[in-house]
Amino acid sequence: MFPRHLLALLLLLGALPPLRGLAAPPAGREHLLLDSGWRFAFGHPFDPRLDFGNGVGYFSYLAKTGYGDGAAAANFDDRAWRQLDLPHDWAVEQPFSEKASFSHGFKAIGRPFPNASVGWYRKSFTVPASDLGRRISLDFDGVFRNSIVWVNGHYLGTEPSGYQGFQYDISDYLNYDGRPNVIAVRVDATLEEGWFYEGAGIYRHVWLTKTAPVRVAPNGTFVTTQLAGSTATLTAQATLTNGSPTPQNAEVVQEVVDAAGQTVATAQAAAGQLAGAGQRDFTVQIPVANAHLWSLESPYLYTLVTRVRQGGQVVDEYRTHFGVRTIRFDANEGFFLNGKHVKITGTNNHQDHAGVGTAMPDALQDWRIAQLKAFGCNAYRTSHNPPTPELLDACDRLGMLVIDENRLMGITQNNLGDLRRMIVRDRNHPSIISWSIGNEEWAIESNVVGARIGATMQAFAKTVDSTRAITVAVSGGWGQGTSTAIDVMGFNYIGQGNTDAYHAKFPNKPSWGTEEGSTHATRGIYFTDNDKHYSAAYDQKPSPTFYSIEGGWQYYAARPYLAGMYIWTGFDYRGEPTPFGWPSITSYFGMMDLCGFPKDNVWYLKAWWTDQTVLHLLPHWNWPGREGQPIAVWAYSNCDEVELFLNKKSQGRKPMVKNSHLEWQVPYAPGTLEAVGYRNGRRIATDVVRTTAEAAAIQLLPNKPALQATREDLAVVTVRLTDKNNRPVPTANQEITFSLSGPGRIIGVGNGDPTSLEPDRYLETISALPLENLKERAADGMTSGPETTTDFDDAGWGPAFTARQLDATQLAPTAKYYVTRGSFELPPSLAGATVTLFYQPIGREQTIYVNGRAIAQNMTAEQAVKKGFTLDAALLKPGKNSIVFVATPLVKNKPWDVLNTLPGTIQVRTPAPAWRRKTFNGLAQVLVQSTQAAGDITLTATAPGLKTSVLKIKSVAAAPRPAL
Repeated sequence: MFPRHLLALLLLLGALPPLRGLAAPPAGREHLLLDSGWRFAFGHPFDPRLDFGNGVGYFSYLAKTGYGDGAAAANFDDRAWRQLDLPHDWAVEQPFSEKASFSHGFKAIGRPFPNASVGWYRKSFTVPASDLGRRISLDFDGVFRNSIVWVNGHYLGTEPSGYQGFQYDISDYLNYDGRPNVIAVRVDATLEEGWFYEGAGIYRHVWLTKTAPVRVAPNGTFVTTQLAGSTATLTAQATLTNGSPTPQNAEVVQEVVDAAGQTVATAQAAAGQLAGAGQRDFTVQIPVANAHLWSLESPYLYTLVTRVRQGGQVVDEYRTHFGVRTIRFDANEGFFLNGKHVKITGTNNHQDHAGVGTAMPDALQDWRIAQLKAFGCNAYRTSHNPPTPELLDACDRLGMLVIDENRLMGITQNNLGDLRRMIVRDRNHPSIISWSIGNEEWAIESNVVGARIGATMQAFAKTVDSTRAITVAVSGGWGQGTSTAIDVMGFNYIGQGNTDAYHAKFPNKPSWGTEEGSTHATRGIYFTDNDKHYSAAYDQKPSPTFYSIEGGWQYYAARPYLAGMYIWTGFDYRGEPTPFGWPSITSYFGMMDLCGFPKDNVWYLKAWWTDQTVLHLLPHWNWPGREGQPIAVWAYSNCDEVELFLNKKSQGRKPMVKNSHLEWQVPYAPGTLEAVGYRNGRRIATDVVRTTAEAAAIQLLPNKPALQATREDLAVVTVRLTDKNNRPVPTANQEITFSLSGPGRIIGVGNGDPTSLEPDRYLETISALPLENLKERAADGMTSGPETTTDFDDAGWGPAFTARQLDATQLAPTAKYYVTRGSFELPPSLAGATVTLFYQPIGREQTIYVNGRAIAQNMTAEQAVKKGFTLDAALLKPGKNSIVFVATPLVKNKPWDVLNTLPGTIQVRTPAPAWRRKTFNGLAQVLVQSTQAAGDITLTATAPGLKTSVLKIKSVAAAPRPAL
């Protein structure tokens, strides 16, 4: 049995921005958001020419320090690249293709699509001279995947995981003299890491952290508690790092601040010395009287303020959010929070949403957790990877229990290192009640290898955090393999085995259902249509041996030894469109669709997972052509009895069995379907479904009336079609066009249709085209002769830059002038497009011709490097265009200098089309994000034959997070 002693975790979010009401940290630590002002372009997994020449130099970045070349070089010209802000998921922006991955939602990335599977990001920033001597780190919360990072051409490292956060100390690589510092990140999403949609790119936040040399290490605090009566005794551990080469003395003061910003306890650890470039733990116990407990109903959070002092001065301040609570698993009675029995009513969830993919704004994380809580979900399994920190923050604030799941099982240094990174990062979150070391590892879960690996991983995890239970999700071989070696057994699908037999064999082992359900439902569809890939939303078994949602919950509710269950899944997600294939592109498993619109099962769960009175009828009542035919009418309710009426005629009054539902067969007739719920013989609830007219108007319904002007806040806007009587039309499927004005922007649209191949985002198209077929010959002067014309025959010319003769100094070419000819290919249509040449000088003085016309004459290299030339549309043509450079050649300073041989890039910028989306069964969704300006955001929705809707959302002035 898992130990019964009270556990209390309480946990960290890492170095966080200051809480409201608390003084800002001193200059010793700055934690700056680094999300804005990045450049992006597609590279290539195997063709260096299409990968911006990275890794082709005589010395690679792995051979010599500072030798990042191509797009990794600090002086690379990225002006033609797209500008964007993070988080960014480029996969969601790609079209769909039948040749793409079934499990990843048929988005056109991966091995068959090399031109869209590698992405490059670059950002420039400056660091003041006053920062010299501080330790500065570059912190990534998550990049999918296989990311390589350079700063100022210096290779920092490679992170293969798409889910782990990672940091690099860049202090010694930086310029402190006003010159820009350049971050370059190459991301290769060619290889899938999971079997579900994973996105692509820098899809989580990036930070720049500045500290004193002696400071709290990254994720360097750990808070646990023991509870005696109303007093909590905190054990606060702080790991300090010495970034200087000499020994340093330091002391640590810990302050506990309550949710109102008031200090409730302080303690000082004994002073100590850190070895040069060393680390040391400082631990102190802190009693907190009358402690507020963190619970599902009242998720109370404290803040531990850790101050590091040297010579009486505070040199670092680090903040850790945590909660005081106890957790306990019992093999016969389930799970207890703060000594109170809690039946786990959970869901599994991946990390993507309609419109934005995996690049979810923080506010959307909060919204999604709130949607889950609304139907009684109290627990969240992060299937099947460590989540973004902001997801855990939302669970802490809103009161949601969490299984935090490791990506891949194994015992190598890499495997255990990843497990340790997850636990150290997340162990201060009070929401987390269990670490999961893996999921459905079919090759090992039922054999001795799995048992060995599971035991090793569990033992290792407990060296990092001994306050939580370890679980693993097992889909077969129960009673063998991994299932024998773990604290809490995780059953994936009760149809796979016998939980009662397992409990009898292992009577002292707690257990729960880590996955259950996998039912198929399309929101708003009530007759299965395999041709259209629609699954009826009545709760049915997905296969003969699996259970419906109702059947699964009845099973778990009847067995006290089972701590509860996690339904597969809370939200639909891209990929795994079982039981269908192309052109279905999302799953059918969710209790809610990809937008978070509820399917009918939500009301079944709300009826039996909450104390609220629930009465919900399905289906809708628009069935033209089915008059007189029987329609299955279901009621989800926790009333004692429900009576159904059609057009005021009773269809029968039936008793409700606990954890069940009611059914009637009703011959269809247009009109009003009404259910009346009774408790103790008294009428307490009604639900009405009416036949509607055709759609006549658009409604725009935001989840909140105002946004904070922080550039990050978000409004989730429901688009609903209504008839002339203002009734929602549940069958309306019509394309809506959206426009927005004011200090906001649309960042994504969706409708929850699992077969919709419409774009999630409508963006301007930016193409960076290379200058190709470069040839040259020496010239007598800055000629404007026939060799500058479009049709000049240069067949006898040699390749540019490769055969120049050098003078005796080996620094300068013998020729005084060169004519370099090349070409670029433009698309068939340039309607509305802007074409720009971003030039990089190949001479000390140069003149440039496009299609025979001079666009710049006698420019110096200093003038040319700053120039972007917008090309006259009348000068251009579809297909091949000529470009000619007449220049005095560049001269080396040293024989080993490498001179520029890339004259530039052509950028074609095509404006974004209007945002639009079809409604699906009456609904669509628009995500609107604030900028940093205050004012009115106006969203307008139009469609032929429908009344236009105009929504105004206030953008209220607010301080953004510290950023660079």
